[in-house]
Amino acid sequence: MAARTSLVVVESPTKVKTIQKYLDRGFVVKASLGHLKDLPKSKLGIDVKKGFAPQYVPVRTKAKTLEELKKAGKKAKALYVATDPDREGEAIGWHIAQELKIPPEKVYRVLFNEITEKAVKAAFKEPGRIDQKRVDAQQARRVLDRLVGYKISPLLWEKIRRGLSAGRVQSVAVRLICEREQEIRAFVPQEYWSLQAYLTGAVPPEFVATLREKDGAKLVPSNETETRAIMAELERLPFVVKAVERGERRKNPSPPFITSTLQQDAARKLRFSASKTMMIAQQLYEGVEIDNGGPVGLITYMRTDSPRVAAEAQAAARDVIAARYGAETLPERPPFYRARKSAQEAHEAIRPSLLDQPPERLARHLSRDQLGLYRLIWERFLASQMRPALYDTLTVDVSAGPYLFRAVGSALRSPGFMAVYIEAPDESVGAAEEEGEMSGLPPLETGQRLGLVRLDPKQHFTQPPPRYTEASLVKELEEKGIGRPSTYAQILSTIQKREYVQRDRGSLSPTDLGETVNNLLVKAFPHIFEVAFTAQMEESLDEIEEGDRKWVEAVREFYKPFEGDLKEAGLTMEDFKAGKPTDETCPKCGEGKLLEKWGRYGRFLACERYPDCKYTRNPGDAAQAEPEQAGVTCDKCGKPMVYKQSRFGRFIGCSGYPECKNIKKITLGIPCPQGCGGELVENRSKRGRAYFGCSNFPECRFVVWQRPVPVPCPKCGMPFLTQRGGRGKRWVACSRENCDYRRDAEIA
Repeated sequence: MAARTSLVVVESPTKVKTIQKYLDRGFVVKASLGHLKDLPKSKLGIDVKKGFAPQYVPVRTKAKTLEELKKAGKKAKALYVATDPDREGEAIGWHIAQELKIPPEKVYRVLFNEITEKAVKAAFKEPGRIDQKRVDAQQARRVLDRLVGYKISPLLWEKIRRGLSAGRVQSVAVRLICEREQEIRAFVPQEYWSLQAYLTGAVPPEFVATLREKDGAKLVPSNETETRAIMAELERLPFVVKAVERGERRKNPSPPFITSTLQQDAARKLRFSASKTMMIAQQLYEGVEIDNGGPVGLITYMRTDSPRVAAEAQAAARDVIAARYGAETLPERPPFYRARKSAQEAHEAIRPSLLDQPPERLARHLSRDQLGLYRLIWERFLASQMRPALYDTLTVDVSAGPYLFRAVGSALRSPGFMAVYIEAPDESVGAAEEEGEMSGLPPLETGQRLGLVRLDPKQHFTQPPPRYTEASLVKELEEKGIGRPSTYAQILSTIQKREYVQRDRGSLSPTDLGETVNNLLVKAFPHIFEVAFTAQMEESLDEIEEGDRKWVEAVREFYKPFEGDLKEAGLTMEDFKAGKPTDETCPKCGEGKLLEKWGRYGRFLACERYPDCKYTRNPGDAAQAEPEQAGVTCDKCGKPMVYKQSRFGRFIGCSGYPECKNIKKITLGIPCPQGCGGELVENRSKRGRAYFGCSNFPECRFVVWQRPVPVPCPKCGMPFLTQRGGRGKRWVACSRENCDYRRDAEIA
């Protein structure tokens, strides 16, 4: 009779292979593929009157997986829950134990921060139990999110249009983006001037000093008149070296990555979205095939808010650093990095799990994106364990009567950690004061008279705050205590998927729909979607996990004011479906007022006398009684075709709509190079990116992504060139493969 084995359950199928090879034949490893039970999709699934009891049901798509686990559980002598080391993983394990009906004394919890042989075996040697406090924290979050989503979303369906939804944390992220956009719109640029003096000493070279003070007070000229007056005065004054100060500046390494900083640096250095960063990090954590030895976990767990590093890992890092960069790059003792107050100190920072696997050794085993992210993690971790970079600094103050100019220079004396890694600049922080190289300053002494070569005035204007990028929004969410490491990527993905936020060249801005929904929610639920309140709820969840608070108590405290706001919102929230009245009279019938409404493709204006009057237009379009004629007739009904506008761009439609729904693309007047008789038209991809294809689609599938210009290629005869550009330059080039024609151009 075969000996009974213990069942080990992980979340991902990728982990099965990795972990199975580290365990003996007494264990069989299977995957749950995430949650097996959840709240039902078809109803609220929470009994509010009975202590907010959640009504969990099996996830429909996981029925086969659950059946297989139950079958394995009947033969198992014990269950080892090896799901991810966070709240979600704890809840998944809790549900599995319930479904498999294994006695509690035979259910064990194993936690490991990295999937290596040593870590896995150590976890199985000293297993624990499922942490009910952590399960309760996850339940509280799930119940809160369901209450907000399922109670508010129907209101949005009723007041704007179906398909909209609200989220307890996501809606606050949208609010931050909307408020930043309002700041940008309200911003009034202020003029100011800078003034630099080009000076010479006894020996070359000449150097530059910037005006800083007058009579000991900071001085920033506000206009050209003031600046010119200062210049006229300075041209009659002697320039004298007032002080020469030499010093040292230390630049400390950044801590090893946590989830938020990994997402930020991957966005800045690799141009990864937050969701892409987490997807690739998950692959590196779960295991990658190396040298036919089976999958190997390459990094520690990637959902963490703690920069803590195990002493063993620090010791291994010091050995690698000494061997690769020299012992002189090591600090006397391993550094300690302080975590935020709310951080889960049980977790470690994100670091390589095997320091004997540098990026160059793994290059042939990893995809380009995997290698890029692994190198980022590897270099950041090593740098975090190294000495600071040291700069020699030189500050020269130059007086000219009551005015003070300053020249600042620096020279890198010892690169320290910068020999390995330099953190990408934060795009939300303004440029630092300009600093030159010390080698660009001549020998100078206090009291030395200087020669004035010229004065260089420059006009400037204050700039509005920048739009958020994914990187800076994650940073803002973390700093304000909104969400947790496991939620950042999901928040960013959700708000874009719902079309509340759009991303253009990396910047996030609210859509018209996003601003409308945000305005309604903030007005109707001033507390629930307030940043500080959301952060306070996150703290409550942490208190539940620590055992300092009961989860039902936290949910009840939230629900009482929420219920009142919900009833009030149902009565007072603006109704865009019925239409919001405007002061404009319909230009077509001259009788009805125009109403502001929301449809499938966004906001529009419509006559209140519909269906007797069917006038509609986009809010931003000029009022006109009749749409612009396209100069062609409909090939289906013979009526005139007119120009129309949708969120996908301008097109030609039949004036007989809705009886005739014939539409045509506006062609560019450029023949399709496939010789099919069609012309090129502009289209939009699902992500909103413009591309150009043949009007005979789907019969002809010619596509080009760059905008065509109706100029034939002089080299190969292609009927058009395409616009290109980058880094401030513009040019046209041939799109035909194997043709390298290109020339600089200014395209209108």
